[in-house]
Amino acid sequence: MSGSVENTGSQSSVRIKPELGLFSGICVNVGVIIGSGIFLSPKGILDSIGSVGMSLIIWVLCGLFSTMGALCFAELGLAIPRYGGTYVYIREAFGDVLAFLFQWTMIVINIPTSIAIIALTFAEYVLEPFFLNVCPIPSVCIRLLALVGVMSMTYVNCVSVRSATRIQDSLTVAKVLALIIIIITGFVGLFKHGGVGSFDNSFTNIQWTGLGAAFYSGLWSYSGWNCLNFMTEEMKNPKRDLPKAIVAGLFLCVVIYVLTNVAYFSILTTDEIMISNAVAVTFGEKALGKFAWIIPVSVALSTLGSINGSLLAISRLYFAGARDGMLPSIIAMVNLRFKTPLPSLLITCVTTLIYVFVDDVWMLINFFSFVEWSASGLAVASLLYLRWKRPDIAKPYTINLAIPIIFVLASIGLLILGTISDPLDTLIGVIITLSGLPIYYLTIYRKPRIECISNLSKKTTHFLQKLLRVVGEDSVVKNGEEDEKRI
Repeated sequence: MSGSVENTGSQSSVRIKPELGLFSGICVNVGVIIGSGIFLSPKGILDSIGSVGMSLIIWVLCGLFSTMGALCFAELGLAIPRYGGTYVYIREAFGDVLAFLFQWTMIVINIPTSIAIIALTFAEYVLEPFFLNVCPIPSVCIRLLALVGVMSMTYVNCVSVRSATRIQDSLTVAKVLALIIIIITGFVGLFKHGGVGSFDNSFTNIQWTGLGAAFYSGLWSYSGWNCLNFMTEEMKNPKRDLPKAIVAGLFLCVVIYVLTNVAYFSILTTDEIMISNAVAVTFGEKALGKFAWIIPVSVALSTLGSINGSLLAISRLYFAGARDGMLPSIIAMVNLRFKTPLPSLLITCVTTLIYVFVDDVWMLINFFSFVEWSASGLAVASLLYLRWKRPDIAKPYTINLAIPIIFVLASIGLLILGTISDPLDTLIGVIITLSGLPIYYLTIYRKPRIECISNLSKKTTHFLQKLLRVVGEDSVVKNGEEDEKRI
């Protein structure tokens, strides 16, 4: 995938070429899904549900549920093959208001929260070996290193889409190999020594009141299964590759996640898991001896790849909103020199850096989960609506009607369980979502728009265009570099 300028005489059109094949599509999907979740959520799920056996069942159920959603998105992605994924489907079926509220929550909470959690995990795993058995890792060190991780990946995405894609492919392979090492080591320990006591009475002391929080933690680990839909326009052959990449990537993640958890429980006791700040590092110290350094290095690469993949995909979501007038037009512009979506990447970076300084990571996961699954349920509901109201839309790929119905009902059930488990977090998620209504009214719905806001928007856009050297994606540029210098 790379930016390009198509020449026509002395003129050229700035656009991004579709160069995403099946392997890169799988790598984007797997690379975004496998981030920090498999290294954090085993502790979060176990703490919420209190049972080893039940926690493994939740991992499987979360994978099956995510797979159902992925199948629905495969149909939607081919029926509406445009940038934006969830946003486009909601707007097509239910109109501008709900689509804008989705964009709003993605900007102010979902995307920066998700990337911030991954960045904090990246920093913690890098620093853990240096502070092992000496003292707790200073919070400021974790946050500063997280900032470095986010800004470095943002820089790569800003200067070269092709490089960002190649990095994504490489880091995805690295993280899968790291998890395979954990799986093999765990199963060798299980068969050689009979494992430890984690599997004894594994279905006792189930804390049913924590079921909603456990599902939220598990589903957060699978979040990102819909990210490839944000980039549908950049696939070489979406009709052939989109369903394959989505389903193959998610199937691979489910198998790896379940086997990795079995490996953890084969080597570590539940007490060791609960007191560990970095489960995979603790696993490596106990099982790998002098080769334990492989784990923190691998986890750092894994989380770094997830940050990179998120930036790569999410910038296209913002693109779609800005092209439709839902977001400032500057966000839908491309840098003349690098042919990258520079403004949307910078917005993602700045909002993420703010969330890096929030103390309670699990609180962020709960906020994220409420908004994410509300939007995913609504997007799949749009599939049902469009089948009913828009039978004229071509559907190269269709699924059984029972799958989206079950997914929508399960999403409603998750929202209810999450509300019961953490009513305050749910209320905050609702308030954040509804806070976008006055923004929508003032900036989009109201016509004519407030003059002072309109003038300020035009001046700001023009200033940022000159500062960032960006133009609209299909803008015609004359005389190449000379025009870039004049902008």
